[in-house]
Amino acid sequence: MPKQQTAELKPFFHNKTVLVTGGTGSIGSQIVKRLLLLTPKQVIVFSKDDSKQYVMSQKYAEDKRLLFVLGDVRDHRRVNQVMKGVDIVFHAAALKQVPTCEDHPFEAIQTNLIGGQNVVEAALSHRVQHVINISTDKAVSPVNTMGATKLLSEKLFHQANRHVQNKGTLFCSVRFGNVLGSRGSVIPILFEQMMEGEPLTITDKNMTRFFMSIDDAATLTLQSAAITKGGETFIFKMESLKLEELIHGFEEYASQHGLPRPAAVEVGKRPGEKLHEELTSPHEIESLYEWGNLYAILPEPEKHPDFRKVNLPGYQSDQAPLITKERIAQIIEELHQEKKA
Repeated sequence: MPKQQTAELKPFFHNKTVLVTGGTGSIGSQIVKRLLLLTPKQVIVFSKDDSKQYVMSQKYAEDKRLLFVLGDVRDHRRVNQVMKGVDIVFHAAALKQVPTCEDHPFEAIQTNLIGGQNVVEAALSHRVQHVINISTDKAVSPVNTMGATKLLSEKLFHQANRHVQNKGTLFCSVRFGNVLGSRGSVIPILFEQMMEGEPLTITDKNMTRFFMSIDDAATLTLQSAAITKGGETFIFKMESLKLEELIHGFEEYASQHGLPRPAAVEVGKRPGEKLHEELTSPHEIESLYEWGNLYAILPEPEKHPDFRKVNLPGYQSDQAPLITKERIAQIIEELHQEKKA
């Protein structure tokens, strides 16, 4: 995190108790890492993956501010237990893989909806100060189970601001595109295929996706906690990636490192996939504002005087600035070096 951002956020997080659900996942663990730079009183890492909790606890063995709690957001009793004394919640626990949610919709509902409701109810019961729900571009005009559950999850968290039992808790959402290097994302999968000499498998060369780094994802989430007034959806200004250009980026990387030029195979769109993603829906355009590197859907713009109205008729991945193959090759190298470290 840049020093300026750290300095700006420190007063907000100083001496606070912060809960991160899904805290051992790709995004959750990055949020935890960044939080520790902001002088919190305690960071509670809540997840159901005991192996990852063990590995992460060994990594941070010297930091006594971390508390690892095993549990599942589906378990209302456990969520209520872990929420006691918490000031801020980052809700990152979710089923995120589109094909998995298509095949197991009941499980997606249990985690993404019922789990979200458990977080909302526990936060209201314990009068948590701020709750940040991590959402996805697939929640916009959803065509798959994962997106549909995340859309309803956004509505759960936004409506919680007006809940009859709300005594001052502020709820908001952040909407991500694809996060580079996160578990199950396309670049690590293609990199492994390339290193094993296998063809690079893509769904459709004309498909486009919004992309952001894990660091940007964590920055957006932490910023949102500090500036929310309740009910907003914050969106990072992202570049887009065309899958055909992604293949060219891997070819560029292979050329730079003396590797054989990888072949590519189109396998076609999977059930529930769009050709292009969106970050705002038509009915949200009237409430769309911007500030710095953020867009925001603001229910009460008067509470955010630094944000200005923006006219953005459609925010689709085929209309956003595209990442070049040279930049893709650089990203591949950066992710490879991070994995080695």
